[in-house]
Amino acid sequence: MKRFIFTLFLIPGLLLAQHSVKGIFTPAKSYNVILLYKVTPTISEYVANAKIDEHGHFEIQLDSTLEKGVYRMVYAVPQEDYNFDVIVNGKEDIELSFNAETGVTYQNSFENKLLSSYTNSMSMVTQSIGNYFRERSTDTTALNTIFETQRTTQENYENAAKGTIALEFIKANKPYTPSGYLDIRSYVKALKTHYFDYIDFNNPVLQSSSFLTEKMLNYVFGMSSRSKDKVATFKTNIDVVCNKMKGAPKEVQRVLLFDLWQQMVDLKIESVANYISETYLMDIAVTLNDQDLLRTLILHRDLSNGTKAPDFSLDVIENGTTVTKKLSELDLPDHNIIVFWSTGCSHCLDEVPQLQKFINGIKAVQVKVIAIALEDEPTKWNELQKTYPEFLHVYGEGKWDNDIVESYGVKATPTYFILNKDKEIIGKPEDIEALKAFFQQDN
Repeated sequence: MKRFIFTLFLIPGLLLAQHSVKGIFTPAKSYNVILLYKVTPTISEYVANAKIDEHGHFEIQLDSTLEKGVYRMVYAVPQEDYNFDVIVNGKEDIELSFNAETGVTYQNSFENKLLSSYTNSMSMVTQSIGNYFRERSTDTTALNTIFETQRTTQENYENAAKGTIALEFIKANKPYTPSGYLDIRSYVKALKTHYFDYIDFNNPVLQSSSFLTEKMLNYVFGMSSRSKDKVATFKTNIDVVCNKMKGAPKEVQRVLLFDLWQQMVDLKIESVANYISETYLMDIAVTLNDQDLLRTLILHRDLSNGTKAPDFSLDVIENGTTVTKKLSELDLPDHNIIVFWSTGCSHCLDEVPQLQKFINGIKAVQVKVIAIALEDEPTKWNELQKTYPEFLHVYGEGKWDNDIVESYGVKATPTYFILNKDKEIIGKPEDIEALKAFFQQDN
């Protein structure tokens, strides 16, 4: 979730004079190229790129026909994690320096420097409020003075930003400031109540930036940090956010909620991810006729822990005779592993023998392995499967073009699923070490 957030936006129809974006990245050896994208409420459009030289320097000339607004600078992959935004107003050159530890600093650009200064100033005021409550101070005058500083700082920056792109974000980021003394419990409650007072999800300026996404994530996660039942609190917070954004275009809601859904998926909070999709995001996908999104949401739900594993056929030996049965028909032990592998996959050829050795070494529980080999043709598999006689083997004809692959959402090999005796998914370890940790923890 680490991001360098600089709130930016796009105003169509206004043209730029010829200007440039240049700067330096440190340490220079860590970077090769910088990509520039124009940001809109729903997509980022590629504009240009520049090589970062051996000293970390780069320069991008801005075409005079480019629209002013938000431009995202991507410096590594995955792009959604390694980027920052700059305001391009068509009136000035932009010069900056970037370091992965400290973020971006602007040497030239009035708007970007103003927004950065505002963010830093308000952060210091917020830190002062936090220090006051942490120190359990009883000096009410001191707290009121901090609140007054917060109020005047906000007003001063709004006045300084008049006529700029930065103003929209300074106004939207306006914090709740009490008119008088509040104890910490009342203050925290008021912060949550007034969190969205100045945030308009229908504002195209805010939509064309990372601002709404970051505000949403900060509310959902930040307002849940002290909760004992985080899942329930997450769901309540999500309901609040969705109520606030319900009047925004569906396309904008889709972008925001998918980002939130992906965060929950990455954090393996499946029940909350499914709550987002089933309560809000699936309906939006249907409205927008976004079939790809709908399939993604349904697949994740159907492969969540606690759900029945998708069924498929496999050959087993019964009374010396080979018979074909469904997974759902098998009498399995308490723990079972489905592994998708391939004889042409070097990682598989490393991990599958480790899997065999580990499973054979487990004495406390019985584990059955179902090995599904994704192959273009069976020759090599026919020989190699004999090395693992204790496994149940399935020939995945067509490799990636295979019904089992599709139903399990397999994108790479090896991929593991752990099932209980009822064929319910109880684990999805990312690699052999995570699989070992699952069983070691379980026992």
